[in-house]
Amino acid sequence: MGGSENPNHSLDVATPDGADVRVESIRRGGSTWSRMTIYISLFAVLGLLGWGLARAQAGPRSEGRAPEFTLTTFEGEIITLGGLQGKVVVVNFWASWCPPCREEASYLEATWRDYQDRGVMFLGVDYVDTESEALAYISEFQITYPNGPDTGTRISQAFRIQGVPETFFIGKDGRLRGVKVGPLAPPELEERLDPLLAED
Repeated sequence: MGGSENPNHSLDVATPDGADVRVESIRRGGSTWSRMTIYISLFAVLGLLGWGLARAQAGPRSEGRAPEFTLTTFEGEIITLGGLQGKVVVVNFWASWCPPCREEASYLEATWRDYQDRGVMFLGVDYVDTESEALAYISEFQITYPNGPDTGTRISQAFRIQGVPETFFIGKDGRLRGVKVGPLAPPELEERLDPLLAED
């Protein structure tokens, strides 16, 4: 007994067969640091969850300046929202796998054809889709307004969409003037576009 203190913080334990087993004790400093790391990681995860929940509860953007974005269409055309200043812009988020999107597709195209020469631009943003399925969808509904993929979901995140379809209306001044969650049906587009076109 009476041995000197072990500088390595280890213990000598005798087993029943008489063999000595050296057991390293946990250093207090290391144990404290491990606990701190776990707590910090836990708080970080909780913080991210809280931030995500707050964004979800906030809902899609519906007012203020519209988020700037660049859309590269399936034809390779590059369109920036800032370059459409002075026009009324309709941004429609859709996907080929979305049944409600199919409900509104023909109405969107028909309205685009009626309004395209009146200072209105429609933009289709394809959300979490495959290019082949998206192109088949566009062909099926004979969609002629510009459409492109939301690469990395950057555009949908900027607009805080909750799902598809969602449609955002942007005034001539570049400010958001409303959002429709769910499929559009006549005469919703006309009722939103006509007042925006009438503005100076």
